[in-house]
Amino acid sequence: MKVMNSTIPEETISIEVEQSPVWELIMGIAGYTYKQLRHTFEMDEEWAADKETMPASLVKMLERIEETNLWYGMLLLQNQFSAASVQEFSNFLVAPEQETFYDWLLPYHDRQSESLRKEAAQSPGYTEVWEEYASLFDGHNYLAGYIRHLYQLDQSEICDLIIQVIKEWEDWMSAKEDWGKWLQALAFEQNQHKHLDDKKPSTEIDRVTGGVDYLPEPSIWSVKLIPQVSYRPWVLTIRTSDTRLFFYPVREDYLLEPGKPSSDLIRGHKALGDELRLKLLFQLQKGPLSLQELSAQFNISKTTLHHQLALLKAAKFIRVEKGVYSINPGKIENFSGQLSQYLGTNL
Repeated sequence: MKVMNSTIPEETISIEVEQSPVWELIMGIAGYTYKQLRHTFEMDEEWAADKETMPASLVKMLERIEETNLWYGMLLLQNQFSAASVQEFSNFLVAPEQETFYDWLLPYHDRQSESLRKEAAQSPGYTEVWEEYASLFDGHNYLAGYIRHLYQLDQSEICDLIIQVIKEWEDWMSAKEDWGKWLQALAFEQNQHKHLDDKKPSTEIDRVTGGVDYLPEPSIWSVKLIPQVSYRPWVLTIRTSDTRLFFYPVREDYLLEPGKPSSDLIRGHKALGDELRLKLLFQLQKGPLSLQELSAQFNISKTTLHHQLALLKAAKFIRVEKGVYSINPGKIENFSGQLSQYLGTNL
């Protein structure tokens, strides 16, 4: 039997760097209201220092965002809109159809549960279906609670809160001296990566983001790389049914003034300036350990320990995979070199 094979074009993933003031504003709201991790964000001290200048109405709305985790929904909405301004974002959100609205807002879980997600989106008043879908996320830091709040709130209430909080956050942020510099840096970052090789997604994603390790996933046809300042030093990743989004820290040299130490240098010294954290590093040099094992060795509560480990992880001295912490020797070895380099340029 003779078999004739015709050549089928190789499918590729679409990769693009997308930036907008809207993305940055939402990432700021996300970081500000993420209290469990906020102490590790570069912006934390500035946010705390400037809180007195924040309008009382904005404080109240941010508390509501923290309670509902609606910042996650705002990111999903912007993924749909790709709005270039807050006004454009608000216009898109004025009067969406109910089914479309909840389809935008409900997070993706997996292929097997996609029909359940669609059913929930079509029936926002069907509590049993929503509860069943929310239960799939039980154990997640915030998504189960986020879904349960969605079906407890009225659509108009959600839209009004989102529109008002992003407008007031923009007013507050745009008054800051560095806001214009941030937007310039983000625009420059996008311009630097206009043409990416779709045939080498893993290589390109690693290069642009400065180290994100990504392997192509089934049914993911689009990857958006979104540079951000507010969520530094973390990379936030979100996936929808067909898109993976990486919110990665913009390069710091776009933001630094001459003679100013990098946040890596400051964060690293803060992480090392504590006896317990130094002991944790010493212990992890001997081998990987889980949170439970570390808690038992140091006789410290998991909550306290998690806080200390988060600071070491933010400084990239350690990493965690499937609940097991391990040392990052390359980062520790390079750290003293960073200090020498900085002091050397200022002698």
